[in-house]
Amino acid sequence: MAHQVTGGQPPYEAPTPRLAVETNGINVIAEGERKGTPRQLFWPWFGANVSVLGLSYGAFTLGFGIGFWQAVVAGVVGIIASFALCGLVAIAGKRGSAPTLVLSRAAFGVTGGRVPAVLSWVLTVGWETVLTSLATLATATVLTELGWGGGTATKVVALLVVAALVVAGGVLGFDLIMRMQAVITVVTGVLTVVYLVLVLDDVDWGSVTALPSGSAELFIGALVLVMTGYGFGWVNAAADYSRYLPRTASTRGVVGWTTFGSALAPVLLLVFGLLLAGSSGDLSTAISADPIGALATLLPTWFLVPFAVVAVLGLVGGAVLDIYSSGLALLAAGARVPRPVAASIDGVLMVLGAIWVVFLAEGTFFTQFQGFLITLGVPVAAWCGIFLADLLLRRRDYAEADLYDPRGRYGAAQPVPLLLLALGTVLGWGLVTNSYAGWLDWQGYLLGPVGLGGRDGAWAYANLGVLVALAVGFLGTLLLRRGAVRAQEAA
Repeated sequence: MAHQVTGGQPPYEAPTPRLAVETNGINVIAEGERKGTPRQLFWPWFGANVSVLGLSYGAFTLGFGIGFWQAVVAGVVGIIASFALCGLVAIAGKRGSAPTLVLSRAAFGVTGGRVPAVLSWVLTVGWETVLTSLATLATATVLTELGWGGGTATKVVALLVVAALVVAGGVLGFDLIMRMQAVITVVTGVLTVVYLVLVLDDVDWGSVTALPSGSAELFIGALVLVMTGYGFGWVNAAADYSRYLPRTASTRGVVGWTTFGSALAPVLLLVFGLLLAGSSGDLSTAISADPIGALATLLPTWFLVPFAVVAVLGLVGGAVLDIYSSGLALLAAGARVPRPVAASIDGVLMVLGAIWVVFLAEGTFFTQFQGFLITLGVPVAAWCGIFLADLLLRRRDYAEADLYDPRGRYGAAQPVPLLLLALGTVLGWGLVTNSYAGWLDWQGYLLGPVGLGGRDGAWAYANLGVLVALAVGFLGTLLLRRGAVRAQEAA
């Protein structure tokens, strides 16, 4: 996947007059540091998702072979529904004032919670790698269009600059991230609107509406891809920012502002991206190799530099939040290092991954990207179902000390949630396919046995496994864990 303020002020007051490295890690936020209101969640979430990458999702969605209106419905429903899950997860942050993967220990146990923490860490490191790679490729493409270079040296410089911005945000932490997001939101918001105006003439409504409709199976596949590319990429971090709110903050406001802030820009960008991709088959194909850079080819020369700024800042906005949350996930998984060190470790891995994407795997981006999203989307969906059902069952706030003590009420490991996570993952991977990414061609092993036509059948690309994993986690927890949660709260 893919967290400022009203009246031009930072969303939360800085804890000190000067910018400093955040000292909070996976601890519960102290009462005196909790501040703000739910509506202030709009800006950081908006800033993290107002990226021109949203335009490229138009090509990704139409790539399933569905018509324009089908793609609009799949995109809008997928974005809003998946970000609504983030809004629900954010409730836990307000109630527990701790990072998402620490609060997850209430369901999985203090030691057992390391399993989803590792999963979350892999997902967030993967996302920050993807976003950094895209920013690097976009910069190189823009400079090529300007005739200023674009070769290996340009990509190296671009990668170093982007990585420095991302790692700085991750290491310094919450306060700097919120200040960066304030700038990113304003700049990218304005320049994105200018971009849309400039490329409006490239929309061919006749070609768009002439796109043939696809089957229900293909529609579902597009819907699930959008969900995994948007909300499912953030659910594992959604409480990391609401944890700074007072516990008296409105629960409805936390859900509403998180969902609205997250979904607003992606919905608008995806619909416009559908218009552009539906108007030009060549553009749609080019986006698969370089999702951001391909969009620059539509622009007049004078706007290429501003476009590079909006593209890079939009991607950095998402990557900064990812590296911050990946550092927290690494700590929740058991790493015994300070939070800034954890963020630095993830930054090194991010750079190494970006080198592979930019210099070794260029031209196969979308196939690898889709494989990454769906493969990790399955266990993340199962975890999300378990986490939300556990949150729904609880009538009291979390017992803070017990979230860090294997001998406390949450125990060391809870077998039922861990088994549900495993079951949802096994069933989910059996019902998705990733044939374009050769290293994932083992998936889809249940499509034949359950009568869905096998890996070459009509349901092969519906990605049903993500929805099945979500249902297994949610329903299984509601059915099997009510008594255990009551016993914890009575302890």
